[in-house]
Amino acid sequence: MTWQMWLAFAGAAVVIAVSPGAGAVQSMATGMSHGVRRGYWSIAGLEAGLMLQLTLVAIGLGAAVANSILAFTVIKWLGVAYLAYLAIRQWRAAAVDVGAQVGRVTDGGRRALLLRGFLVNATNPKGLLFFLAVMPQFVVPTAPLLPQYLAIGVTMVAVDMVVMGLYSGLAVRLLAWLRTPRQQTVLNRVFSGLFAAAAVALSLLRRGPAAA
Repeated sequence: MTWQMWLAFAGAAVVIAVSPGAGAVQSMATGMSHGVRRGYWSIAGLEAGLMLQLTLVAIGLGAAVANSILAFTVIKWLGVAYLAYLAIRQWRAAAVDVGAQVGRVTDGGRRALLLRGFLVNATNPKGLLFFLAVMPQFVVPTAPLLPQYLAIGVTMVAVDMVVMGLYSGLAVRLLAWLRTPRQQTVLNRVFSGLFAAAAVALSLLRRGPAAA
């Protein structure tokens, strides 16, 4: 992969990361509920899910999933169900003091946030379709593939972690302006609606022409 090609991919990675989606909603919701530092456990889970999808595409399973109606549908509806669960969970969330929670992380809390982030990306077939459609444009088939896949993976993770961290920080700042429990409850329900909207958007996702 040449520097020019890498820069083009990095630009595409920034655009994809900034585009609002389930990962952005998860990062903001976690930042709002747990603070930025604790929210990075959820972001780490998001990146693990992203790397799982990249790995599947790199070894060829991504194309098989995208071309299998059953596999694509099962993964899609698992993602829809999980986003719906997060919407309900956020709707019921109580108002919190973020300042009191930052830095107070138990092992169970870390694992739960990590798993939650992982499931958001791992159960979203949209990521598979993105890698299948975009990655071949930045891979030179005649050159060693492993270094190229590593460069793509590291770039995606680095860009996505920065962007998701910014989303998480934005949510914390927004929460700092909301002093009353009622205001925080309203914000929780806004994020619940965003999770629900992400679930609906995912339910409408169809395989592209390459997967037909």
